[in-house]
Amino acid sequence: MKDVQKKLLTISKTLSSLVKQVENMAAAIEKGSGKAAPAKKAKAAVKKTKAKAKKAKAAVKKTKAAPRKTKAAPKKKAAKKTAKKAAPAAAKKKSAAAAATMLDNIFGMISRSRNGITVDRIKKRTGLQARQVSNALYKLTKKGKIETLSRGVYIKKKK
Repeated sequence: MKDVQKKLLTISKTLSSLVKQVENMAAAIEKGSGKAAPAKKAKAAVKKTKAKAKKAKAAVKKTKAAPRKTKAAPKKKAAKKTAKKAAPAAAKKKSAAAAATMLDNIFGMISRSRNGITVDRIKKRTGLQARQVSNALYKLTKKGKIETLSRGVYIKKKK
């Protein structure tokens, strides 16, 4: 963090020196030639470099101010961060577990049946809709866990 602050500080200093150089050049051009058009361009360049210098200084101030905020209440922020991280992680685990349990339940029913099990029986036992059962059976066949005995009848794949 300190390295970044140092770099930003050096950049802001160089930008400030460039602004001064541009202003000097603009003044020299105005004195030497008396043309209005180049002076306008020089003034526009000065404005742009001043804006960049202000942005760099603001960035330096932000990086300096950031550590002060974290030093004021590190325990509260750490607790909030862990709570925020724990909540999505728990939700992901629950959703992953729910999806896995549906497949596990269907695979368990198929592996327990000796002569295979029909889609209709799986729908009745699980309470799932036909599309959900169909998707689960598709996933299990793609994983190589089950195979089709006949149309609508599935058995556990023998290894």
